Amino acid sequence: MSVRVRRVYDRPEPDDGVRVLVDRLWPRGLSKDVAQVDEWPKALTPSTELRRWYHTGEPSYEEFARRYEAELAEPEAARLLDGLRATAGGTTLTLLTASKSPERSHAAVLARLLGT
Repeated sequence: MSVRVRRVYDRPEPDDGVRVLVDRLWPRGLSKDVAQVDEWPKALTPSTELRRWYHTGEPSYEEFARRYEAELAEPEAARLLDGLRATAGGTTLTLLTASKSPERSHAAVLARLLGT
């Protein structure tokens, strides 16, 4: 399985494979038809508290990633991670986020945990 991270606002590509929105909120101004999202597992997104804490601008990305990984170790999130692995099988899994910096977002943490 190949995992990649893209902005949800980018045009879908034929090699995206399974497209998974990994944001808790639906992206502004984007219709579901245009987004072409296959799955939206909201329970895999960072908690509201963690998201607000990180967006204050003071915490480091490394500390955010550590705390988010702890949330992902919880049973429901771990089950959903396993489900994404099974869904993707041998195809590409594209994690979609509205973040302006996907490489320093929760989507990058998920991608790493899923095997990239």
